[in-house]
Amino acid sequence: MGIIERKEKKKGELRKMILDASMKLFIEEGFEKVTIRKIADIIEYSPTTIYLYFKDKNEILFDLCQQGFIKMAFLNLELNTISNPLQRLQKMGENYIRFGLENQEYYDLMFIQEAPIEKLHAMNNGKLDNVDAILKLLRSIVKECMDKNLITKDDVDSVAMAFWGMVHGMVSLAIRKRFSKLVETEKVVKSMHQAMTWMINSVDNSKK
Repeated sequence: MGIIERKEKKKGELRKMILDASMKLFIEEGFEKVTIRKIADIIEYSPTTIYLYFKDKNEILFDLCQQGFIKMAFLNLELNTISNPLQRLQKMGENYIRFGLENQEYYDLMFIQEAPIEKLHAMNNGKLDNVDAILKLLRSIVKECMDKNLITKDDVDSVAMAFWGMVHGMVSLAIRKRFSKLVETEKVVKSMHQAMTWMINSVDNSKK
């Protein structure tokens, strides 16, 4: 490995250290309480070093959330192979649940913590390509279901947000351990998928 390659490798490793430390602090202390100095203390570098990679903690958050949305989008690639839009809608919901349970720290930053969404909208001129792509996909599937009379025709955006709200609620309850009040921990995922199936079937049956 040459000098240039070694330098690039070291830069990549340090960038990952910064992101990992930031994720830990954002989750443990909340975004607003985290400072660049706190991040620097964890990785045992000076704050100046972090500023060589990120302009501020907002940019760090933006980078972390972008990574999360890319992971989520990757799970949805298989949706193109499902011809029935109602089944596609169900699978998208299952993918969302899977992402949330398998990537709880990302999910917390992306959808639960209060501050981040405001900070994210302030970045990149308010343009979040990966977020917009996922919402556009959800909206298009809901619209196709309506066009094919598989679900009752209504305002597409409202129905899409209602669907999102349902799966978000299930994931949020699960990662906050609230399901344990009613369902044994090892049965949570099965119960969430059963709820998803029940909801989709109820919508489908309402048209019969």
